[in-house]
Amino acid sequence: MIDAAFSHLPALEPGSVWLVGAGPGDPGLLTLLAAKGLSEADVIVHDALVNEECLALARPETLVEYAGKRGGKPSAKQRDISLRLVELARAGKKVLRLKGGDPFVFGRGGEEALTLVEYNIPFRIVPGITAGIGGLAYAGIPVTHRDINHAVTFLTGHDSSGIVPDRINWEAIGRGSPVIVMYMAMKHIAEISARLMAAGRLPSEPVAFVCNAATGRQQVLETTLGEATEAVAVSGLEPPAVVVVGEVVRLRASLDWLGALAGRRLQPDPFRRSGKVRA
Repeated sequence: MIDAAFSHLPALEPGSVWLVGAGPGDPGLLTLLAAKGLSEADVIVHDALVNEECLALARPETLVEYAGKRGGKPSAKQRDISLRLVELARAGKKVLRLKGGDPFVFGRGGEEALTLVEYNIPFRIVPGITAGIGGLAYAGIPVTHRDINHAVTFLTGHDSSGIVPDRINWEAIGRGSPVIVMYMAMKHIAEISARLMAAGRLPSEPVAFVCNAATGRQQVLETTLGEATEAVAVSGLEPPAVVVVGEVVRLRASLDWLGALAGRRLQPDPFRRSGKVRA
């Protein structure tokens, strides 16, 4: 059945590059196209956040290169990574660039694709499940629920210089978005929380930090906007993490399906207990 599913999919051709999303962590969340590309690649250039279990789908002779970028640690320059993809493709290799989550959601996939266009290298985008959706689902937190929100905002907690982005209209997001999902925000949570509360968010609003989402190392911290900074410091948790602000966090009491597998008793109606529903 698997072979039949693969047979109708495009092949990774020599001299081309696939920009592939590996999803938030669990190898089971790879798409069929991603799995096929991994099995055909001559070279895999992967990010720091890619679960190494995904690399088990590669052939033994496949060259695997690490090109991770982590804040505060020595990392390859983005331009150098992009040019390495060009170099490998020009050498006639089947190149797979493997990224955590989705390559076009805070993954620099657009930058790398533009470089491939610049050098006339054929490429394909293979979307993946972004951590802001899939990672939260593994924590039992839906990004939308019709009794709570009809909009959600995804944003990054730091810009290319490593600081909280000033180009984000924090006041507008704080006032207008019922659910806010943040990537790379854990280290700046004190400043971000202050900005959101200055925009009118209540200190009692639920917040969750999902660290190492969708892996065996997943940890979830539930707190509030006003207590988030201290809670993170006391917890000892470290990035990578997805941060979500909003009433959807309360649904984890009912939808923590991983916790239920480990024996947690789920609550059928978290809203009646909290008395808070935001339309």
